[in-house]
Amino acid sequence: MIGLSGVIAIAIGGATMMGQFAETQAQKDARMNWWREARFGMFIHWGLYAIPASEWNGKRTGGAEWILNHAQIKVEDYEPLLKQFNPVQFDAREWVRIAKQAGMKYIVITSKHHDGFCLWDSKLTDWKITKTPFGRDVLRELSEACKEAGITLCFYHSIMDWHHPDYLPRRAWDPRPGVEADYDRYVEYMKGQLKELVEGYGPLGVLWFDGEWEGTWTHEYGKTLYDYVRSLQPSIIVNNRVDKGRSGMAGMTVGDHRGDFGTPEQEVPPRGFPGVDWESCITLNRNWGFDKFDEDWKSRRSLLQMLVDVVSKGGNLLLNVGPDALGRIPQPSVERLSLVGAWLKTNGEAIYGTTASPFPRPLSWGRVTQKPGVLYLHVFGSPDGKVELSGLRNKLRSASLLGGSAKLRWENGEDGPIVAWEGSLPDPDVNVIAVQIEGSPEVVPVPLRANRAGVALLRSNEAEIDRARYESDKDCVGYWTDPEATVAWEVQLPAAGAYKVAVMQACEPGVAGSKYRVRVAESSVEGTVSETRSWSDFAEVDLGEVTIARPGLVRVEVKALKIAKNALMNLRWVRLERVKG
Repeated sequence: MIGLSGVIAIAIGGATMMGQFAETQAQKDARMNWWREARFGMFIHWGLYAIPASEWNGKRTGGAEWILNHAQIKVEDYEPLLKQFNPVQFDAREWVRIAKQAGMKYIVITSKHHDGFCLWDSKLTDWKITKTPFGRDVLRELSEACKEAGITLCFYHSIMDWHHPDYLPRRAWDPRPGVEADYDRYVEYMKGQLKELVEGYGPLGVLWFDGEWEGTWTHEYGKTLYDYVRSLQPSIIVNNRVDKGRSGMAGMTVGDHRGDFGTPEQEVPPRGFPGVDWESCITLNRNWGFDKFDEDWKSRRSLLQMLVDVVSKGGNLLLNVGPDALGRIPQPSVERLSLVGAWLKTNGEAIYGTTASPFPRPLSWGRVTQKPGVLYLHVFGSPDGKVELSGLRNKLRSASLLGGSAKLRWENGEDGPIVAWEGSLPDPDVNVIAVQIEGSPEVVPVPLRANRAGVALLRSNEAEIDRARYESDKDCVGYWTDPEATVAWEVQLPAAGAYKVAVMQACEPGVAGSKYRVRVAESSVEGTVSETRSWSDFAEVDLGEVTIARPGLVRVEVKALKIAKNALMNLRWVRLERVKG
């Protein structure tokens, strides 16, 4: 086995270990300011796993950066990849150029992923890039390229390490004996490597930890590591995966745990978290590392609306690329990032340095971001010539289309100001209207309500979601695997009587057949999930009628009765339509 250098035992005690950092809110705001202003960054997953690229011994295994785990590869069988890694087309300046052209303000790259392989010339191990045929320190080159371009460099670092002899627990198929392993010795090794990274490649913007979920990593380790990293560079930002407070893939900290921001993974929360910093990390296709089989790329519309959705809720978007074994960012990634960057050249003022929408829930026609005195209306698709700012009590001073010449007008509507235009807006995916308002925004919550025809369309992005999650790229509630999960709305209905109930649902072949109930006040209907072509292929299903005893505010709730396979369905909306007699 490739061993650790004899200098692993160097004393780390020279750094003064500090207790919990006492920091005023003003001091934390100053430390976090650049990150909050940035709003958009590039995630890079790259390492030896780019060579197999989800295939091992001629078999498609999946997993990408997790292939050692997915294919249950022994460490001794994985190690020969070290002598194969020769990414001769790697160009740090080109990677940074792609990020900058995309409008990204910072880069987070895997200094070390779960396989333990290091992308820098660590003095504490030979399991590193400078021992490959390539022989170059890519983090050094990226550090220099980022400084030249004005991009903030950040490092991802895995707490979990499948290669290190002292890391525990072992994988079930790993034949190496664990009797002599010493987890505390591993933690000291990790601290030594972090000292190399922070002091040798900094100042860094963020240390982005991961792999903290295994039982060997404790809250005490997390507190100590957070304080240690801050002692090396007090200005550094550290994510919440340094500690044990993350609540699953939802990524937000529960309880008193270390970490400066939450980390939702592959999802955008349905609502924001006022007063809390967070960042959604999301892939451009389905995988983090390079997977030669994965061609499921997100569209321009999906990416732009995702970015806007995240920022409108007060978060950052960390969008991932997985370079191949030659060191190239895949061309479909480059093309899509270029499209996002072109949009940001026109509309960047509505993203960078903005804060969350003043509206309590997403608006049906799009999203809102804000700066002092200005609301940015991000209009999705092509609504019918107008948008209503339901609940806004401020007067409008002006309205203009960023990057366009459309003539806009505004007037007061039933629930708030209406901004209208003639014809169609120029961008098919997201247009931005900058609205100057008088004073700070004042918003009175307005309930969802049926329209004049008695139709209430209850969209997934407006729902209260418990134990499932909103998928922004599909505009639906998904990951509905918990039988106790609920999706609910409160809606104002204009009259008592009968209402038709319909849903827009998707369910891939082989998973259909689950049962569910839609309850409207005290009445309900039941449905059986129908098969569609995929989780992204939606079909409308009529469920029957419910009877409402009295008009007014009612609760609508969808809940599983029986999940037949591994998930209930993807749900885009529920529609109630008054039956006129």
